[in-house]
Amino acid sequence: MPLRPLLSLSDVSVTFGGVRALKGVSFEVNPGEVHCLAGENGCGKSTLIKVITGVYKPQAGAQLQFDGKPIGAMTPALAQSLGIQVIWQDLALFDEMTVAENIGFQHAMKGKFGLVDKGAIRKAAEQALARLGVDIDLDRPLKELPIAQRQIVAIARALVGEARLVFMDEPTASLTQSETDYLIDIVRNLSASGVAVVFVSHRLAEVLEISNRITVLRDGALVGVYPVEGMTQSRVTELMTGRMFDNAVIATDHDDQPVVLSVRGLSRHGEFSDVSFDLRRGETLGITGLLGAGRTELALTLFGMHRPHAGEMRLEGQLVDFGSNRDAIRAGIAYLSEDRLSLGLNQPQSIADNLVMASLDKLLVGGLISTSKKASVVKHWIGSLGVKIGQPEDPIRTLSGGNQQRVAIAKWLAIGPKILILDAPTVGVDVGARAGIFDIVRKLAAEGLSIILISDEAPEVYFNSDRIVHMVEGRFHATYDPRTISMTELETAIYA
Repeated sequence: MPLRPLLSLSDVSVTFGGVRALKGVSFEVNPGEVHCLAGENGCGKSTLIKVITGVYKPQAGAQLQFDGKPIGAMTPALAQSLGIQVIWQDLALFDEMTVAENIGFQHAMKGKFGLVDKGAIRKAAEQALARLGVDIDLDRPLKELPIAQRQIVAIARALVGEARLVFMDEPTASLTQSETDYLIDIVRNLSASGVAVVFVSHRLAEVLEISNRITVLRDGALVGVYPVEGMTQSRVTELMTGRMFDNAVIATDHDDQPVVLSVRGLSRHGEFSDVSFDLRRGETLGITGLLGAGRTELALTLFGMHRPHAGEMRLEGQLVDFGSNRDAIRAGIAYLSEDRLSLGLNQPQSIADNLVMASLDKLLVGGLISTSKKASVVKHWIGSLGVKIGQPEDPIRTLSGGNQQRVAIAKWLAIGPKILILDAPTVGVDVGARAGIFDIVRKLAAEGLSIILISDEAPEVYFNSDRIVHMVEGRFHATYDPRTISMTELETAIYA
């Protein structure tokens, strides 16, 4: 007898303002299955999840069944009661609350006189983290945690209670490879216990490693459902985008170019030690390593956000000592944060305002911002970087992840930098948009911009850097030339 799907949808269509976000999509998940939902940003993945969880209502004709029973009208409350949980990409956590409160507050038992039982909250949090095999201080405020640990808190919160179907929207986007490997083990354990997991990820290697089947959406329509056996990353990419991408090593020598940034013995207590390197004009230096290696801390120091405790920096031969990021910006150093949602961009503000926020001094005429200059700058960079927008006045949050990242890059290019530091520039960005972003990076380097590319994804630095530095526990452990080392050798060195 064939296995009865846990969840089954057919002929799901959703329209927003005349635009069809989903076009007659069918989708099903089996009990205990790990199912990948794949597609570029804007293809309809999030819309489909919101239909399943009752946030959006599909058009007439759609059919939904859960555990063999028809669902007439799904609501968020009904979805929760059925055991459907979602971990959204933006995590939806509370910065001022503790780890325990973030994990257990929704399932807290009431004590006497209607008071919240803090003991029950703590116990729920302890059990959820134990299930993940993670040790995080339950009393620590969430705002003090790095991105990777916040992601783990979000996962733990979703697992509190009797989950039967868990959607994970980019759960590994901010995790290192070792943390990702551990999460994959957790997902496998959930699957073995009968919990179905729908995995949404732009990291295709992990999709192929963990999934049983893959459902691919493109432009709101179903491309197909495929078994993972025999599937390759390039084939999934082709199905998602409708086009092929060729990865090739682009590393070249820059020894004949002038040194733009020279760092010697740079150290900051508890973060990194004795860091020395030269960055030449037009060179892309890749920095990789596991969480805690000190990559972001180094970047923030180069950008003037932190003061080093030892060592020196020279910019075009001149000794610099930045007291703030404003000093670094004035000197020509730009930094694209790994946390685009809260640090890189102001989500409620317009696309135009976000794009010019770092270069307002260049728009002043008589002490006031020139609207014509602002419009000219916005038009130039939107066109130059190929950002797909409605109107410049639209909120930045209306754009896809890939287009938001292009605006974030444009924001820094507008200051006319000499050095651009890219910290995990493709977090939450789909494969097609990633290729576009790295096309931009290569073009900028060819035009003479010096780039520091930080990523824990070995393929990103391997295919987009001239040199690669492996950072371990705050030190530069080894330097590699992509032309003389294989991808496998690099991954072995990093993740061993």
